[in-house]
Amino acid sequence: MQIGLIGLGKMGGFMRDRIVAAGHEVVGYDTNPQVSDVATVEDLVKALTPPRVVWLMVPAGRITQSLIDELGGLLDKGDLVVDGGNSKFTDDAIHAEALGKKGIEFVDCGVSGGVWGKTEGYGLMAGGSDENIARVLPIFDALRPEGPRDEGFVHAGDVGAGHYVKMVHNGIEYGMMQAYAEGYELLEAKEIVKDVPAAFKAWTRGTVVRSWLQELMADALAKDATLEGIEGFVNDSGEGRWTVQEAVEYGVPMPVISCALYQRFFSRQGTASPAMKAVAALRNEFGGHEVTKKGEKPIVTDH
Repeated sequence: MQIGLIGLGKMGGFMRDRIVAAGHEVVGYDTNPQVSDVATVEDLVKALTPPRVVWLMVPAGRITQSLIDELGGLLDKGDLVVDGGNSKFTDDAIHAEALGKKGIEFVDCGVSGGVWGKTEGYGLMAGGSDENIARVLPIFDALRPEGPRDEGFVHAGDVGAGHYVKMVHNGIEYGMMQAYAEGYELLEAKEIVKDVPAAFKAWTRGTVVRSWLQELMADALAKDATLEGIEGFVNDSGEGRWTVQEAVEYGVPMPVISCALYQRFFSRQGTASPAMKAVAALRNEFGGHEVTKKGEKPIVTDH
């Protein structure tokens, strides 16, 4: 299968590698000419054989909207756009409607896996019609982890459902990260505990708290046992906020996820703790998110 991929950064570049390794053809575009196959989005569209499939892997918001607008003027009836970024689910209906007026199909897909996806595979959560999902299924299969399809991929529902499921996934992630981080801080505070990194490593097998995040926490502590080189300043990428907003809308109690989100806000007000250093380290381990190193000026992500 042939696919156009726009956005060849931390995740997009590895996704291209995985798709090509599965035997498919990828025409990639990025603003960085060193990694791009073509010079412009228009060149990408021209290089694809109709009916085309174009996958966006770019930051949510203004950049995604700009590309949707541009593709709307370049693609033809019967072509299909997949938004694989972390767009808010409410944007998906808007994008689907705008493209649909021109006969262009749309699928939204939440993608999990961070910088590890190239080797481990990506967890995929898609929204759209049965016909459009089936059309992209060879690419979904190339990207997802090995094993049963339903253990790494879900057609979650209509347009917007994929990003909604990914939003809740990331909200849960906030809570899990906060729990590991608070456990780390307590272990660090107790005088009789002499080897905190070893404690986290020991939890890797045979315990009920073992998980990929816990393994990554052990990895982070192996690199910096006290996280001395990291400031306890933690940004959020939006999904945690949206999850809490949806919880308020539907009257669903979410004390753990809400608390984890507010702890990130606290970390930006000069009240950072060893726990928030751990959260920052975890975000760097699984997603390649930048950490604020000791002595650096923090940069707040604007939402």
